[in-house]
Amino acid sequence: MNRLGQKDHETLIEMALAADDNIAVLTKFKPSRSAGEDSNGPLCETISNTESELRSNSEISKRHQSKDSVFFRDGVRRIDFVLSYLDDPNKEEEKKAERRREFEKNLQKAGLELETEDKKESEDGKTYFVKIHAPWEVLITYAEVLNIKAPIKENDIPPTVENPLDCILEPFRLPEKVMHPEPDYFTAPFSKSRQELYLIDNESTFFSPSRRNRIVYYILTRCPYGTEEGKKKFGIKRLLSNGTYTAAYPLHDCQYWKKSNDPNCDNERYTLYMEWARFLRFYKEQPLDLIRKYYGEKIGIYFAWLGFYTEMLFFAAVVGLICFLYGLFTMDENMSSTEICAPAIGGEIIMCPLCDEKCEYWKLNTTCESSKYSHLFDNVATLFFAIFMGIWVTLFLEFWKRRQARLKYEWDLVDFEEEQQQLQLRPEYEAKCTHKKKNPVTQEMEPYLPLTSQAVRFCISGTTVLFWISLIIASMIAVIVYRLAVYAAFASIMENTQTLQPISGLLTPQLATSVTASCLNFVIIMILNFLYEKIAVWITDMEIPRTHLEYENRLTMKMFLFQFVNYYSSCFYVAFFKGKFVGYPGTYTYMFSRWRNEECDPAGCLIELTTQLTIVMAGKQIWGNIQEAIVPWIWNWWGRRKARCNPENLYSRWEQDHDLQSFGALGLFYEYLEMVIQFGFITLFVASFPLAPLLALMNNILEIRVDSWKLTTQFRRPVAAKAHSIGVWQEILNGMAILSVVTNAFIVAFTSDMIPRLVYYYAYFTNEDSPMSGYINNSLSVFQVSDFLEGKRPENNPENFLTCRYRDYRYPPGHEKKYLHTMQFWHILAAKMAFIIIMEHIVFIVKFFVAWMIPDVPAEVKARIKREKFLTQKILHEYELDKLKQKLCECKTYENMEKEVIATEGKVELSQAM
Repeated sequence: MNRLGQKDHETLIEMALAADDNIAVLTKFKPSRSAGEDSNGPLCETISNTESELRSNSEISKRHQSKDSVFFRDGVRRIDFVLSYLDDPNKEEEKKAERRREFEKNLQKAGLELETEDKKESEDGKTYFVKIHAPWEVLITYAEVLNIKAPIKENDIPPTVENPLDCILEPFRLPEKVMHPEPDYFTAPFSKSRQELYLIDNESTFFSPSRRNRIVYYILTRCPYGTEEGKKKFGIKRLLSNGTYTAAYPLHDCQYWKKSNDPNCDNERYTLYMEWARFLRFYKEQPLDLIRKYYGEKIGIYFAWLGFYTEMLFFAAVVGLICFLYGLFTMDENMSSTEICAPAIGGEIIMCPLCDEKCEYWKLNTTCESSKYSHLFDNVATLFFAIFMGIWVTLFLEFWKRRQARLKYEWDLVDFEEEQQQLQLRPEYEAKCTHKKKNPVTQEMEPYLPLTSQAVRFCISGTTVLFWISLIIASMIAVIVYRLAVYAAFASIMENTQTLQPISGLLTPQLATSVTASCLNFVIIMILNFLYEKIAVWITDMEIPRTHLEYENRLTMKMFLFQFVNYYSSCFYVAFFKGKFVGYPGTYTYMFSRWRNEECDPAGCLIELTTQLTIVMAGKQIWGNIQEAIVPWIWNWWGRRKARCNPENLYSRWEQDHDLQSFGALGLFYEYLEMVIQFGFITLFVASFPLAPLLALMNNILEIRVDSWKLTTQFRRPVAAKAHSIGVWQEILNGMAILSVVTNAFIVAFTSDMIPRLVYYYAYFTNEDSPMSGYINNSLSVFQVSDFLEGKRPENNPENFLTCRYRDYRYPPGHEKKYLHTMQFWHILAAKMAFIIIMEHIVFIVKFFVAWMIPDVPAEVKARIKREKFLTQKILHEYELDKLKQKLCECKTYENMEKEVIATEGKVELSQAM
């Protein structure tokens, strides 16, 4: 262990909460320059944009610098961050140049070292690159501020007992060096005053590149650059938004397709690409520790959750596939479709017209094929699968909590409630809030937003959200109107066009309307999504959230609420409204007194819900993968087309990364949102489509590799950030899990034909040998043609039909309760309500029992956390005791020192006893 001597100079930084204190901290940073201390090289002076100040660039030719270099020209100091800006003369250029000079001067005052690359050295001849290096003193100062944990001793807790099934899982494993790139250590929050306690073998590698860029980004977001309009301006985010700088990013460590020539480079990007980001590795586990080390905990926890979600989908997909195969193998045994297809039954049943006047009477057996396909999803297995998915959701969420608890322990996030950087005030909040008040906890003055201003902003925000949700509902109503308007057209065309007769059995008017309306609805969903994303960010910025965590949570709720209504409203319509308020011939119900409400297929509405769900879900997944993979690749190809014509050694590392796409602060947010919307599709409506988990599984296998590929090859390296959980998404998933039980119970009861069939089977059957025979005739009521109102009666009735049939349970003509609901209707309704209550209670009882039985934190992890806390505390106490004994020998009287030693030993004994 290489222990460093104690530094003599004073602490370089103190943590302050108020905006003025933060700025003061950054501008008063003055590191000492004692002899022999500057192991990282001399501090580089700020280099301005003028030719005279860039003369040092001409001394070192860029041709002698490796394109993979992540160091300053001296080859010693590592580039922790890069800023770029364009030489674009205009009216604003002088103002931007002044901002840059002030900003870079303050960065130096904060202790950072800068080196500028002239525009002549860039590929386009217009771009300047400012390289930033954080020396040791800056790193250890801000490591203490950000409460970064550092290793103090190698972990000596024995590993868990190996799983006997590991030999079976061996083909899916990655090499140990890839899975665990670093040894496991006991850690403690870094302290400048106790540097010799930590395992500092090499100052230049003690802090990983991801931690270094996180520290530098913290400084960049709080560094001032002047006063404008009487307000202090600071932060790299504002400079990026006003065009002073064009980009700010940390560097990848090497090219993804080959290793760096630098022997000291870990080539982590290359390793991630070879072992993780290629689709041919889809069957391999993910190197989560390496992902966390390279990208930070926040991205690491996302891929851990996505991988776990995909693993759990495997079980749901297998059960769903079995249920689908059951429907497939029993298709020919289905009595309902058999009767519909039978010429003697379905061929003799004349159905009432599908629209007013223009449509003709039709025979029931024309829906033969669609009734067969409906059985694939509307059978007894549907009920079993709906119950299974209710329990599966609970198991998924509970086991994820356990997996998350294990990651928190392994990634040193146990004591991490919410990261300090997340809970600290946003720079935008500090800049826009001019009022200040005393914090009752810290007794420090800090900015705040007056209550009246908050109320006005929330009113505007709420009104905007309601307007856009109303716009979605209006678009859904427009699609419904489309369905009603073209339904009559499809019915008329298909009945009267001879060329469509061969496919009329497969493509019914209901199915044709459903498919075209679903496609139209999907297009509208994509357009509204694109527009609302911009609006959601704007209104969240307008609210001026206080912290980063608050900002993310507010944006998450706005986006999820919108997407929930946008994606699921059409499915809710088909599942719970279509065919439920139709009326009966002669007294149909109309939308806006013009369009007749849609009817379900004689075999039920479930097949139409399946169609809607398949088109929207599959379309979203295909479009999402195109957006995520192909679009960034095209942009990067376009940006690099000129660079490929030049020698590779002239295409520097910072320029290569500059030509990549920016991942953005909300990049991970959209990944979560995409997966949570998919989670809704496979839980809320899974009773109608047992293959939904299988589609989601195949998509997620691809999604993991697409996300890893684009992050590793197509995007700049994101700034590392910490996170101990998936945040507010956990609560959203819990809410959707509860809602899914209710929706699936209603789908089985009201959308499928299961309950009417069961009621007929047990109470209304007419043939003991075949209880389901006669069900179709029983489920269709009789209507007398002469009872049609004028203007509603079909124009053509060449065969002079006297009666027609329609789907409902009503008394026939001539009965004293003519066209009123029969007692069977009320029995079925009572059975449906009873089923919903029973199913919900059974599933909820099982869900809560399972949640109670499975502890959130594994017992083994709890024991390890306690053991590590004890050992870490013991090490820290022994260190304090050694320091006190050392002082005893050096400079303090024996009597006073003896008291301190006794007190410290007592503290250790008390800690051990506790």
